[in-house]
Amino acid sequence: MRTQITLACGDYDRTQPLIDGTVKPEGLELNWLTLPHHEIWTRMLNYYDFDASELSLSSYLIARTLGKPLIAIPVFPARAFRHSCIFINTRSGIREPRDLAGKRVGLAEFQQTATVWVRGILQHEYGLALDKVRWFTWAKRSRMEIDMPRQYSIEQIPPEKQADEMLASGELDAIICANLFPSLLGGAPQVRRLFENYSEVESAYYRKTGIFPIMHTIAVREELWKESPWLAISLFKAFQQAKELAYRRLNDLSPYKISMVWFREPMNEQKKILGEDPWPYGLAKNRHVVETLMGYLHEQGLAKRKLDIEELFAPNTLHL
Repeated sequence: MRTQITLACGDYDRTQPLIDGTVKPEGLELNWLTLPHHEIWTRMLNYYDFDASELSLSSYLIARTLGKPLIAIPVFPARAFRHSCIFINTRSGIREPRDLAGKRVGLAEFQQTATVWVRGILQHEYGLALDKVRWFTWAKRSRMEIDMPRQYSIEQIPPEKQADEMLASGELDAIICANLFPSLLGGAPQVRRLFENYSEVESAYYRKTGIFPIMHTIAVREELWKESPWLAISLFKAFQQAKELAYRRLNDLSPYKISMVWFREPMNEQKKILGEDPWPYGLAKNRHVVETLMGYLHEQGLAKRKLDIEELFAPNTLHL
């Protein structure tokens, strides 16, 4: 007899075997919901609508400091380097990261994991004083109401305005966008990336820090975990098996499995930089990355206290 749980999570190559049933968690039957990220975040962080869900790592860490009844397992289904998501207006006078001081910089939400990482990197790697930047947010509603840090100038972009258009017109000097606007993909006039050689910069950042920034984790309703602590281990093992199947497909030498003509060289280059397991799960392999993000949240005033990493994940998964 399997226990049925509802799990809301994205459709990735690393999760597809769980979605199609190729991988079945021990003792669990998954009612898998593929929903937009913002909907998952809002429903899980405020109403605990799912038994388990993918969750923004920064919002989860903040939620733990606020005592919300959620507990994560050390599975990280989404990661991304973020140097590539900073765009500037070429007439703004911005040439290097420190030039962002005194400028108008747009972002979706101040607590969004991508923007927390970018601000931390700009501060620690490039010496930008974050309190010298004028921040403008464009999300129409917050995923989770929190007290905003008072040391920053944060304004809301009017709902009728679009951030990419404001950047192109010069109303904003720069934007940080986790998801690219279509206009940016087409090469908007007067707009370019702050780091035009971003792949080289991101590779150098990884070699220096060992950080491939984590964006999301998997969280479980804490009451459910207390009732059935075994399900945390079951879910961890299942996500690990699904990821290993995804690796196996990527490493298949057949030229017909992926609808790309030239893909082996990028895969080989990725292995040279990130190794055989670029999406590691488990606490031991991710301690430094999670601790770094927790430190950024505390420094930036989004987390009132800095939690030890052992407080962040289900105790029976700490050894996995």
